[in-house]
Amino acid sequence: MRGSKEHPHERILTKGGFDRGDEADLARLESAMGQAIANPASFPDGEALAEAAQTGLTRLKDLFRDHAHQSPAAFLQRIRIQSACDRLMKGQADLACLASKAGYESVSGFHEAFRSQTGLSPGAYGTMLGSDHFVLPVPVGLRVQDVLAFQGRDGQSVSERVDGARLQKAFLCEGRASVLSLSFGERAIAVSLAGAEGGRAMARAHGAALRLLGWHGDPSSFESAHPDLARGREGLRVLLTLDPFEALVWAILGQQVNLAFAYALRRDLIRLVGVPAAEGLIAHPDAARIGALEVADLQALRFSRRKAEYLLHAAAEVAAGRLRLDDLTTATAAARNLLALRGCGPWTAQYVLMRGLGFRDGVPVGDAGLTLALQRWFRLDNRPDGPETQRLMAPFAPHRSLATFHLWASLKGTPA
Repeated sequence: MRGSKEHPHERILTKGGFDRGDEADLARLESAMGQAIANPASFPDGEALAEAAQTGLTRLKDLFRDHAHQSPAAFLQRIRIQSACDRLMKGQADLACLASKAGYESVSGFHEAFRSQTGLSPGAYGTMLGSDHFVLPVPVGLRVQDVLAFQGRDGQSVSERVDGARLQKAFLCEGRASVLSLSFGERAIAVSLAGAEGGRAMARAHGAALRLLGWHGDPSSFESAHPDLARGREGLRVLLTLDPFEALVWAILGQQVNLAFAYALRRDLIRLVGVPAAEGLIAHPDAARIGALEVADLQALRFSRRKAEYLLHAAAEVAAGRLRLDDLTTATAAARNLLALRGCGPWTAQYVLMRGLGFRDGVPVGDAGLTLALQRWFRLDNRPDGPETQRLMAPFAPHRSLATFHLWASLKGTPA
């Protein structure tokens, strides 16, 4: 698997959100983001966020770019629509009320934003919560084969299955082993959930489907800025794992081993403590199930002692709530928390930031594939070291995660 020797105590210093930065500014930014999440209607625009962060609007935009890898406007739209989804879950269905509570003055503006964020109208989302299926439009330019190739990369997988244009993925949904199915048509994707039932389960299934599709990773701005790198791979997105913990497990399994062995370790781990689901699939185990294992259990699966210790420590931290992967609002905080894990060095942290958490400006410094791709792209005599990698990747900010995936893909001519 891609990666280099991990140094758990090394800190990557970059302007892209992983340096120490100004601690006071970061604390105020995270405080303002927390206030907005708690009450999005009180933050109608970036100026309100800037006031809460005790800074100017220009400085706020810089802080968001460097630490959150998005704009204040994109952040506000996401949390507003999430608040509306939460209200729909509670049975509130009046469109004007939903729009107002989410901080929108215009019902039409709210409707448009809702559909952009979720792929559904508010009414369709409410209907979905009482069903076991829904239909999403195919995002413009989506490379469907990328989705199928990524999920089907291990032909012997016990938790995913790709059959033609249909993807099935087993996962734990509201504590129950379930199977999420995506059937791709020319213009629409039929999504269904077998196993868990109810509104919370369907909301989780919807969010999982968006992650698997890279829904919020529209590559158009990157392609406009860097047409040469994107040429021939237009539409390439950073596709996310079903949840962040799955990305963390995969990154740890892949440290310092080849892909075939990493796949085998993952299959054996899922067989050992995964939960049987429908159609012969097995749901990926959660942190509690992995954390309950002993080192010897994993060594019996050909894990090295060190890899077993790293995985068990990470699972224990997540299971105990000391590492809350779903609650990390900035890449800076996420990187620090990940790097505090035993055995989690910069490469592992960056992979989780990009593939598990969806941060858009990551750079997996030290990655063997990335350094080879940079050497070829820039026609260098030698592979770049860490500082040179940072320098070469700097022009791709604030889209360095996607640039990384394009560079990886350039090595083999197929999507990463």
